[in-house]
Amino acid sequence: MVTRLAIMASGSGTNAQRIMEYFASHTKIRVELVLCNNPKAMVIERAAKMKVPVFLFSHHDLYETSHVLDTLSVQGIDWIILAGFLWLIPRPILSAYPGAIINIHPALLPKYGGKGMYGMRVHQTVISNGDRESGITIHYLNEHYDEGQVIFQARCPVMPNDSPEMLASRIHELEYEHFPVVIEKIVGSG
Repeated sequence: MVTRLAIMASGSGTNAQRIMEYFASHTKIRVELVLCNNPKAMVIERAAKMKVPVFLFSHHDLYETSHVLDTLSVQGIDWIILAGFLWLIPRPILSAYPGAIINIHPALLPKYGGKGMYGMRVHQTVISNGDRESGITIHYLNEHYDEGQVIFQARCPVMPNDSPEMLASRIHELEYEHFPVVIEKIVGSG
């Protein structure tokens, strides 16, 4: 039996692409759908190149209708993977997928999480606060931003002369290396 993944993304989609590539020839886990709330997001092109269908939706669709949940259900999705998705997931989806939604965050939670803490904002704050290390956190999703149970963390140094972009580059390498592997372990055992 194949485990069916949906990826939710809002932006460039580099993590989504890495996940799609990782599972492209997998025999037991397959990315079936990319859901996106930004019609200009690069993730749409990345999904098209990987021949993964894209479902575009609006704020209204997610929070005031059942369109997104219905699409997940019709596609037979088993797990939802957030890869740079910036909106809070509403309770009906959380209830339909208990313990089956995974997110990645570009810092070592519980530090530097919460609403508005994403991308370069996180890296700038880490550097401004003088932290000597940063990293990634892969965690289950709950009803609060970045507060779900931690599944995995990987660390990297923050160098004395780092710019946010330099730190982001090391964080991306950790994401690309670990996120697909952790997904495989979690959904393969679930």
